[in-house]
Amino acid sequence: MPLVSAHHHSSATRLERTLSILASYGLFAALVLIYLWFGGMKFTAYEAQGLVPLVSNSPLLAWLYEIFSVTGFSTFLGIVELSIALLIAGRILSPWLSAIGGLLSSGLFITTLSFMLSTPGVIEGSLGFPAISVAPGQFLLKDVGLLAASFFVLVQSFADIIERQANCVQTAPAKSGA
Repeated sequence: MPLVSAHHHSSATRLERTLSILASYGLFAALVLIYLWFGGMKFTAYEAQGLVPLVSNSPLLAWLYEIFSVTGFSTFLGIVELSIALLIAGRILSPWLSAIGGLLSSGLFITTLSFMLSTPGVIEGSLGFPAISVAPGQFLLKDVGLLAASFFVLVQSFADIIERQANCVQTAPAKSGA
């Protein structure tokens, strides 16, 4: 009986590890897809105009419209978002790339979540707090999940960096004294 139990435990552990790895890859891939899509849309006039109520009401970002035109800012943001997609996808080459992507992505979603405090129409006035509007309220609230995914990418990437460094230390040949 103990052998069957140990085998079952081992199989369950392998399955859990496999599913965890698949979920991790899925999260990385989902963020890459979202950034590619959102970033690509930033090069359209439709998207540039859609950003105006969010950015122009933000005490953190409104000043950017003094430097960039509406289209210029949207293009700049598109380049940033496509770069984040490539950095997160760069996990294939190095966890350092995805760590940088996860950090930038976290910062971006913290910024977009701040729009909930500055954008008119987030609270659905007819229902009162805590009711939020579909747009922009619920549209912005989804960024809580994207922030969590971004933070996961950052943490997972650092965990992989630490694991690799530990493996390098363990496999490094011992130096002999002369």
